[in-house]
Amino acid sequence: MSDAVRVLIINEPSDLGAAFRATLEHTPALRTVGEEELKDQDTTCVVLAFAPEYGPAAVASLRERAPGARILVAFQAADAAEIGRLTAAGADAFVARSAAPGDICATILALAHGLPLHEGDPEAPAPEEVAAESLGLTPREAEVLRFLSAGFSNKEVARRLTVSVRTVETHRLNLRRKTKTGRLKDLVQLARQIGLAPVLEGEARPLRRMNHEAHRAVPH
Repeated sequence: MSDAVRVLIINEPSDLGAAFRATLEHTPALRTVGEEELKDQDTTCVVLAFAPEYGPAAVASLRERAPGARILVAFQAADAAEIGRLTAAGADAFVARSAAPGDICATILALAHGLPLHEGDPEAPAPEEVAAESLGLTPREAEVLRFLSAGFSNKEVARRLTVSVRTVETHRLNLRRKTKTGRLKDLVQLARQIGLAPVLEGEARPLRRMNHEAHRAVPH
């Protein structure tokens, strides 16, 4: 029996293009299967489902039928609430539909083996970059999200990224528009779901201490 990772594609969109299917079929480590093979637990199966056609209810139903499968959801754009619903329903990871076929296949393999995306390839995008891109976030917006979700103020983020406060405010407005939320709780959840690195205590404390000392130095 082949030890290749089984891949079940659900509701593959017609606009995905032949390049993806060709890349998938010619990747020896992957093998496409039908839904009847979901019951076979001998080898790992990754289900690639396309949103918004395949929503949270469908993901939950799939998770119930195949608890051992890894579910990878591909979408063009999604807000924080939708990602939260898909995650709660049982989705394991997300990928941009616009990603290169080779990158999608690499994501499937990484998910199947529990490895970071493109491990060992310094030129390949990190998982959080792919996830942020799928939300329409720029790298700078993702970095601003990382610090905002850790509780940093606009002024602290500006200092950390060496930009103006107005620039941070603009990024924050873009984040609100793209994720459809500005609540800290939602930003924290979103940062975790797309795999942004947490701000370490040692990284945050100097900024806050500097801000506190500067405040004390101002005469009243």
